[in-house]
Amino acid sequence: MEVLYFYFYCLLKNISLLSLQVRFRKTMFKKLKIDSFVLAIIISIIVAYFLPQLGASDSPVNLNKVSSIGISLIFFFYGLSLDNQAIKNGLKNWKLHVSVQASTFLLFPLVVMIFYPLVQDSSYELIWLSFLFMAALPSTVSSSVVMVSMAKGNLPAAIFNASISGILGIIFTPLWLMPFAEKSSVEFDFSAIYSQLITEIVIPLTLGLLLRRFLSKLAGKYKRQLDLFDKFVILLIIYKSFVQSFEDKIFSQLKLLDMLVMIVVVLILFFLIYGITGRISKILKFNHADQITNQYCGTKKSLVHGAVFSEALFGQTKIVGILLLPLMFYHAFQIFIISIFAAKESRKHREER
Repeated sequence: MEVLYFYFYCLLKNISLLSLQVRFRKTMFKKLKIDSFVLAIIISIIVAYFLPQLGASDSPVNLNKVSSIGISLIFFFYGLSLDNQAIKNGLKNWKLHVSVQASTFLLFPLVVMIFYPLVQDSSYELIWLSFLFMAALPSTVSSSVVMVSMAKGNLPAAIFNASISGILGIIFTPLWLMPFAEKSSVEFDFSAIYSQLITEIVIPLTLGLLLRRFLSKLAGKYKRQLDLFDKFVILLIIYKSFVQSFEDKIFSQLKLLDMLVMIVVVLILFFLIYGITGRISKILKFNHADQITNQYCGTKKSLVHGAVFSEALFGQTKIVGILLLPLMFYHAFQIFIISIFAAKESRKHREER
């Protein structure tokens, strides 16, 4: 037990392996472009398997309550951090924004929906639901903006779409999932789900927006610390979710071949959506900067929102660990692949100057 408390103390103090980005700047991790947050996720899952006591059902620490408070704070700080000016300026380029949000909340889920008849009433329906969950999530905020900036894309549009996507996700993500969750073999209390969505996400977000004029400068000053807090809460949710899944032997139905197929499908989905958004950019005659923003933002999926939405929508069930698997694979690949594309675009831009 002392080892577990020490682990989470270190996680809170240093946000665990996030400091690897600095400590190993000149080592193999930088050469391989391994994201430190991805490493922290892997460590959290390993700890959940070998040291599950803190997240177990008989744990003296109520991690459900801790994660619930953490989720509320994430969305409160998210409301404080929204850039009103970027949103106002972004409204002008409406075709690009419609394309990005349609890719995020319509195209991606519809592509996954095509395969539902193949898995309906089979043992793979839960895995398919985890892909639909990933597909229905909002785009990322920080990584989308950073990658678009590196590639010299339309940065104001990226900020607008990344900001608005998180708000739209509160509406659209549950709408995609509810009809299929009802048909699954897992029991859901929908009144409790909507109540949790309102109390943990909608109210804190609204409160943050209302207080933004008074606290936005303070939020901006401590932006780095707030980002680290977000990541800590996500790691905590992942740890707790996997402890519960291991405890209930949820992964016993998954074979190694299933995991490998899941990874392959995640990669296919990424390149398929990336290719379609690129084609849409040409049809809509976007300039190069807008095309970069459309492809980078339209293909991203937010692990932050995925973790908190999984708690709000499925926290009372035992399937959260499986639901997060495709998203965690996708998160790692999207950062790695888009960073390569962005670096290539950046070099091309420098050569043209």
